[in-house]
Amino acid sequence: MTKTITHICQGTCSRQITVEVEDGIIRNVEFLGGCDGNTKGIMSLVRGMKAEEVIARCKGIDCRGKGTSCPDQLAQALSKAL
Repeated sequence: MTKTITHICQGTCSRQITVEVEDGIIRNVEFLGGCDGNTKGIMSLVRGMKAEEVIARCKGIDCRGKGTSCPDQLAQALSKAL
């Protein structure tokens, strides 16, 4: 079953993340806003990975002392998707 989640980001340059998860595997990720190269890199790296693994790797990553980051926000979005 495919599930699509839209997550409104808080505390990051990215404003929104849309994640498509199918049977626990990330099929697609789209960031709205944020650092273009970094978000494209994240999208490319996580596509095809298990959502649980991405959550474990990205949860709690901090950007410039903000207490969150684009990868952390992705982990939050994936947690909602699961």
